[in-house]
Amino acid sequence: MGEEEIDRGGFTARGNGEKMVSIHMKARRDFLKLAVVASATGATRALAAQSTDLIAGSSENSGTADRGYWCDIAGRLATPVLDALSRRRLKAEMPVQVHVDRADYTDLEALGRLVCGLAPWLELGGDSSAEGQARKRYAELALGAIDAATDPASPDRMNFSKGAQPLVDAAFLAQGMLRAPTQLWKNLERRVRSNLIAALKSSRTIRPGENNWKLFATIVEVFLHRAGERRDDARLFDGIAKHRDWYVGDGVYGDGPEFHWDYYNSFVIQPMLVEALDIVGDEGPEWKTLRDKSRARLTRWAEIQERLIAPDGSYPAIGRSLSYRCGAFQGLALAALRHMLPDSVEPGQARRALTLVIRRTLESPGTWDADGWLRIGLAGHQPALGEPYISTGSLYLCSVALLPLGLPAIDSFWSAPAGRTTAEKAWGGIDISADHALTGR
Repeated sequence: MGEEEIDRGGFTARGNGEKMVSIHMKARRDFLKLAVVASATGATRALAAQSTDLIAGSSENSGTADRGYWCDIAGRLATPVLDALSRRRLKAEMPVQVHVDRADYTDLEALGRLVCGLAPWLELGGDSSAEGQARKRYAELALGAIDAATDPASPDRMNFSKGAQPLVDAAFLAQGMLRAPTQLWKNLERRVRSNLIAALKSSRTIRPGENNWKLFATIVEVFLHRAGERRDDARLFDGIAKHRDWYVGDGVYGDGPEFHWDYYNSFVIQPMLVEALDIVGDEGPEWKTLRDKSRARLTRWAEIQERLIAPDGSYPAIGRSLSYRCGAFQGLALAALRHMLPDSVEPGQARRALTLVIRRTLESPGTWDADGWLRIGLAGHQPALGEPYISTGSLYLCSVALLPLGLPAIDSFWSAPAGRTTAEKAWGGIDISADHALTGR
C-alpha cells in the first residue's frame, strides 16, 4: 500500500499503511523482538540474537555488562534505520512525527546522525566474537545505506541541497565518515564514494547562519579535503575562526556571538571544532594554538558535563533540542573516547555517568514505538518537546553518547571498576575536591 498520513495530537505520522502503529502503544520491547519486527532478513534476526546474548552471564555493573548494554542500545538504534535503508525502503517504512512538514529532511537526519554516533564502534572492525560479528554486520548495512542514500536511481535518494537543513546532516554524515575512515569510507565501492562526494558538494549551495551552523560547512569541507577533493577554504576556516572569537570562557563557546544555555557545545560545537582542527590544525600557528586550546576546553567541558549528571541519570532540562536525549553528553563521550578526561573523572566514573544518562533517556516507557523507532521526548514520549525542526530522524543524534564503544574492551574505560559519579559522591557526603574554572582565553 502507499503512504498515508495520520494526525496524532498535533503531529503527523508518516509510514507504510500496512505498518502504521499507534503512537500511544506501549513501546518498550527487548532488542531481539525489535530486530525481528524491523528486519526482512534472517541475517539481521541472527544479529539481534547475538547482540542480546552479549550481556548474558555478565555481573551487574561490570564493564563487561555495561559494554553489552551499550551494544544492545547501538543495535536498537541501528536496526530499523539501516535495515530499511539497505533494502531501499526507509522512506516507505519509517513513521515520521513532525509539527511541520520535514519530509525533505528527516531521512538524511536519521542516517547522518546515526552514522556519526556509531562510526567509532564500527571502525573497530569485525572479529570472531559476538560483538565483532555485530559490528561487521552493521558496517555492511551502513555501507548499503549510504549507497541507497546517494544513488540517483534509489527511491531512498536523499536531499543534500534543497532548503537549509541538509547542510546540518550532510555534516553529521561527513563527521561519521571521518570517524570511520577504514570501515566506512575506504570500504565503500568507488561508485558510492563518487556519489557521496557529489552529494556532499551539493550542500555548498547552503549558506550557514552566524551560529553553530558555521561548523557544519567546516566539517563537510574537512571531509572533502581528507577524501582528496578540492576544498573551499572560505567555508572551512570561517567556522573555525568564528568559534575562536565566540569562546566565552571556562570551556564554553557561544552559539554565535551570544551565549545560550543549552547543550549545543556537545551536539555540535566542541566535537566538530576539535575534530576539524585535528586535521587542519598544523596549517598555521594560529590554528595550532587554537587546536591546543580547543582540546583543553573539551576536557573542561567534559568535567562540567559529568557534574551535571544526577545520581538517577537525570540532568538539567535546559535549552532547545532536549529530544536529542543522551546526545547532550557527546562532549563527555568524546573526551572519554580520546582519553582526554579531566583528572577529576576516572574512566570507570565516566562510564557510569554515561550509562546512567543512557538508561534514563532511552529506557523511559514510551521512548520507542512498537517497531523500534524512536519517538519525540526526553524521558519517554513528550511531543511538546518537538520544536518545528524536530522529526523522527532528528532523534538519532542520541547515538553520539555511545562514542566510547570505539574503545576496545580492554581499555580502562571498560575494564576499570565503575566509580561513583561526582554527584553521587557530593550528595553522599563524601569529601570531594572543589571545582575550579578553566582560566584564560
